Amino acid sequence: MNTTLDPHRVEVSRTVERLVAGQGTSDGAGVKLNRVLTQNLQHRLDPFLMLDAFGSDRADDYIAGFPDHPHRGFETITYMIAGRMLHRDSAGHQGLLENGGVQWMTAGKGVIHSEIPQQEEGVMEGFQLWLNLPKRDKMNTPWYRDFKADDLPKFTTEEGVEVTVIAGDSHGVTGAVTRDATQPNYLDLHLPGGSHFAQQLPAGHNAFVYVYRGEVSIGGKAVPAQRMAILANEAQADGVVIKADVDARVLLVSGQPLKEPIVQYGPFVMNSQDEIYQALSDFRDGRLGETA
Repeated sequence: MNTTLDPHRVEVSRTVERLVAGQGTSDGAGVKLNRVLTQNLQHRLDPFLMLDAFGSDRADDYIAGFPDHPHRGFETITYMIAGRMLHRDSAGHQGLLENGGVQWMTAGKGVIHSEIPQQEEGVMEGFQLWLNLPKRDKMNTPWYRDFKADDLPKFTTEEGVEVTVIAGDSHGVTGAVTRDATQPNYLDLHLPGGSHFAQQLPAGHNAFVYVYRGEVSIGGKAVPAQRMAILANEAQADGVVIKADVDARVLLVSGQPLKEPIVQYGPFVMNSQDEIYQALSDFRDGRLGETA
């Protein structure tokens, strides 16, 4: 009998190293959010710098949005699952981010932008992930692209798991964005109760799962809603298997660590204090958002 090895099969799943609840905070002009990936986890989850989860049906929690603010040295990936957000930046880009859409922005050498809700009532919910840039790319020209929900590659497994591939590759489906240096994989998984999902992961990549609906289990460890599970870097593991006894929705994120110095001061992430001082000087003197 001929047998064919499934290239998507995971023989040994990673386990959960620890669960993280995140920190309730506010940003912008008072938008309430849960900072799940905080600054003290940046080296452990390199190349990822931050993950914010925001969600409310109270307009006072989000209506003021994020007025003009600068960035330098990394990328932002904003994924909206409910609501509408208008983006404008100093490079002349503008786009309306709506349900199921993604905004991918490379700040590079510097951009000043705003993100303002385009609704006065209803649910506003989504995530913003910060992805570091390698030293060689930190001063590149800013780049921006909006992806509507229909633009994002999707597939459904035999068990009915609905997968949106925002970045990277899953089961032969290539995501909306790929990056050579950090090789990010960013998946949104909708798992019906009684299903499981397997994703191969390179042994050297850092990875985490964030559950935003329901509950899942990984390696026998329960991961409830509003928790991030940092996945252990185990040499024998070739991926992760996520199981759901009840309907669940999760983000699965992984990437290749840069293993470079990380120096952050607010919206600037560089490799040295001198580069941070330069960013502050450029912002103060009006050079950071120059398009030339």
